[in-house]
Amino acid sequence: MKIILLKDVKSLGKKDDIVNVSDGYARNKIIPGGLGVEATPANMNTLKLQKANQEKIAAENLADAKALAEKIEKLEVVTSIKTGEGGRSFGSVSTKEIADGLKSQHSLEIDKKKIVLPEPLKSPGYAEVTIKLHPEVQAKLKVKINEVK
Repeated sequence: MKIILLKDVKSLGKKDDIVNVSDGYARNKIIPGGLGVEATPANMNTLKLQKANQEKIAAENLADAKALAEKIEKLEVVTSIKTGEGGRSFGSVSTKEIADGLKSQHSLEIDKKKIVLPEPLKSPGYAEVTIKLHPEVQAKLKVKINEVK
């Protein structure tokens, strides 16, 4: 019997896969357990429509991420760091401070986990950080770090 899997099933396949299983296994385990449905023409058509919808949503998300990346490339976030004698800094600028700066200065909410710092930002001046907006899209953001004594 052909089955369309609704969930990942160990040793059978992943969600939306079409697999061949014995009739008894399908009737007693897969279908009652909500793990799959019989691969009828109506169910096959539904699966095809769902996949098309998922592809459309993925394309929209990618386009949105690219547009946001272009917007972020033009922005600059200004933050400050406390320094002592000789320009030595106390601490560093964190991803949370950068995310808060984006929110307060440019009204953009970016999750701090998406901001990637190659190394801690400890010195005043300009730095460039990477923001991962999508698995395929990254943006570079300029961060200006002012000195506060």
